[in-house]
Amino acid sequence: MKVMEQPRCGVPDIGQYVLALPGWEKTKLTYRIVNYTPDMKQADVDTSIQKAFEIWSAVTPLTFSRIYKETADFYIVFVTGAHGNCPRRFDGPLGVLGHAFPPSDPFRGNVHLDDDENWTASLVQFNLMLVATHEIGHALGLAHSGDPRALMFPNYKLMEPIDFPLTQDDIDGIQAIYGPSRNPPKKPVKPSIPKACDPKMTFDAVTTMRREIIFLRGRHLWRVYPSHSEVDFESISTFWPSLPSNIQAAYENMKDQLLFFKDNHFWVFSGLQMQPGYPQTIDHLGFPQRIKKIDAAALDKNTGKTYFFVGNKYWRYDENNRSMDKGYPRKIREDFPAIGQKVDAAFQHNGSFYLFRGSKQWQFDLNAKRVICVMNSNSWFSC
Repeated sequence: MKVMEQPRCGVPDIGQYVLALPGWEKTKLTYRIVNYTPDMKQADVDTSIQKAFEIWSAVTPLTFSRIYKETADFYIVFVTGAHGNCPRRFDGPLGVLGHAFPPSDPFRGNVHLDDDENWTASLVQFNLMLVATHEIGHALGLAHSGDPRALMFPNYKLMEPIDFPLTQDDIDGIQAIYGPSRNPPKKPVKPSIPKACDPKMTFDAVTTMRREIIFLRGRHLWRVYPSHSEVDFESISTFWPSLPSNIQAAYENMKDQLLFFKDNHFWVFSGLQMQPGYPQTIDHLGFPQRIKKIDAAALDKNTGKTYFFVGNKYWRYDENNRSMDKGYPRKIREDFPAIGQKVDAAFQHNGSFYLFRGSKQWQFDLNAKRVICVMNSNSWFSC
């Protein structure tokens, strides 16, 4: 029931991965973008839809050309609620994101996207390219997949838009209808799984989570229990499906909430549940709009001040007043001597700050402004 309540496609969950054979009877197909969403620039919509078709053409003999006036095979339309003669309707924000009709249906080739959603070309809200690729899969003849990793799984899941989003299940399904591409692309190199005890290990972000310490890198995280020798290795999406990979900063605030940062946006979670109204842009925390990303963040639990590291400077944020302290930013090298001019990740444990840069970490006494010791970044993993 929890999964069914997540944003999803409006095509019914029936059938196996193939809805209709033989699919389209020709390989050269055309599409038209009938109208545009006000959420995005028209050029970004054009690019997103073009990429969505290219994803399917990369693994099949199909080609897709955009036309502007003539009768097309596919129609991309942004609509709301009950629309035209369509037998399906939309339900407002969230819920159903889109629906499409297979080659055997009288409405074949129609791809309808709910314009009550907030469409983007980025990781915030609903990425148009990902949803359009899913719906075009239906318009080509695919049903929903039972594989939660597949693009054709009914529920929306966030992934890097630059990633090739099709799984082998998606490819097997579409090729069962149309066969493989005559000019198959080189298979993308799958990202390697990081090795915890690699002496060159680096981290994107580190944060406490109650009694645990969470180390994030790429798509993965390690959970460390300082009082035990246990280290758990997991996918970030296992805990926070709505988070993108490659998080750049994270910290736990005074309310036991976790804040995650990527580019100029941040997400707030209470445990595994994202708080309503997020993600938001970092200017809501008081950063000037010229700041596009945060490198690291750490809360000083003794003072309720959060330190944000950006380039060679840092800001200090008052968690109680929810505002930036006056007199900031300051140079990192002035208040954190011997650390250098940049911090990749940071957190506080037992009164000390731990500051990471590259494969090294510095245990730092914030009151005395001195380094206590220097260690490898993965010294927490009992390597």
